[in-house]
Amino acid sequence: MAAEPPITVQTLRSRRSVPALKLREPGPTAAQIDAAMDAALSAPDHGALRPWRFVLIQGAARARLAALFVRRMSERDPATAPGKLEKAARMPLTAPLVIAAGARIVTGHKVPEVEQLLAAGAGVMNLLNAFHAQGFGAIWLTGGNAYDPQIAQELQFAADERCLGFVYVGSNDEPSSVGPRQIERGGAVRHWSG
Repeated sequence: MAAEPPITVQTLRSRRSVPALKLREPGPTAAQIDAAMDAALSAPDHGALRPWRFVLIQGAARARLAALFVRRMSERDPATAPGKLEKAARMPLTAPLVIAAGARIVTGHKVPEVEQLLAAGAGVMNLLNAFHAQGFGAIWLTGGNAYDPQIAQELQFAADERCLGFVYVGSNDEPSSVGPRQIERGGAVRHWSG
């Protein structure tokens, strides 16, 4: 039997989402980001539509993203609690890399929209796994800011593209030697025999 490759089933099973506020410097290098992007762009893609869209936000751009989050949250709901605004302002600044993940949807194509979105989601999962395999913590977050059309426009998503969330990446304050989690298959897995 051949030796297991560097990214094994055990590595996949040990991946955890790390809260954005627990991520810190150092972030991934350009080469590590490229490797993760290559993994993301290798996801299943029915119709070869390449729906993935990734916007990298680093350095001072993170402060501009934080200000955009706070402004749009306040505009959407002027009664937003100050604590929520403060958290939105801090999150992009703690993670050294924020990636706006999106999808380009081709309407009227033989590949249904849901399959295009699934391909984009598979790309994000590959991205998360690739950063984990390189020793980084990451989390994919959605919510009001992720689905806000004005935020998507300011991040230069095109009219046929949509933002699907933000991936926060950085070094993890938690030990990276977390082993595989105990899996409860419950009602999630079953056999069918016809």
